Amino acid sequence: MTYLLVGIFLWWAAHLLKRLVPAVRLGMNRALGDGPAKGVIALVLLLSVVLMIIGYRMMGAQPLYQPMPGMGHANNLLMLVSIFLLGAGSNGGRIGSYLRHPMLIGIIIWSVAHLLVNGDMAPVLLFGGLGSWAVVEILVINRIEGTWQRQQPGSWRKDAVLLGMALLLYALIAWIHSLFGFDVFQGSYA
Repeated sequence: MTYLLVGIFLWWAAHLLKRLVPAVRLGMNRALGDGPAKGVIALVLLLSVVLMIIGYRMMGAQPLYQPMPGMGHANNLLMLVSIFLLGAGSNGGRIGSYLRHPMLIGIIIWSVAHLLVNGDMAPVLLFGGLGSWAVVEILVINRIEGTWQRQQPGSWRKDAVLLGMALLLYALIAWIHSLFGFDVFQGSYA
């Protein structure tokens, strides 16, 4: 559990550093330069992901709750929405222009989707921790940056292309999950 919690903590710290303690980030930029400072943050994020994976795999089954029947369907649909939103902020389409934080909203939906079908301690810590981070990140950004200026809506064509890419990425993610023994189509569907 320690590896998982340290990984989640590092993820939160690396992402919130710039906004909550800007003097530390500016000091890193002055001492190392902007590129190397970003490189250090990227390495901390990579380390956090590695620690989360190791910690998750080490924890084993520690049931907290039993997922409700039918949640596998909800999970799969929410995952498609999540993957789409993760790309909607940068694809120049129409849907992303309606949301201030499409990527963070995608992370929240991803977290909720996984919590619907995983009732053990490790998934609750991982997905609850990252979903909570996304909520806090939205609140911090909104507080610091103030009023949001909505971008000009892009084309539906770009959203259609993104939807196709999201479907392909979903298939790839489902396949990778199956390699690790998590068949996304064999969950709680009854």
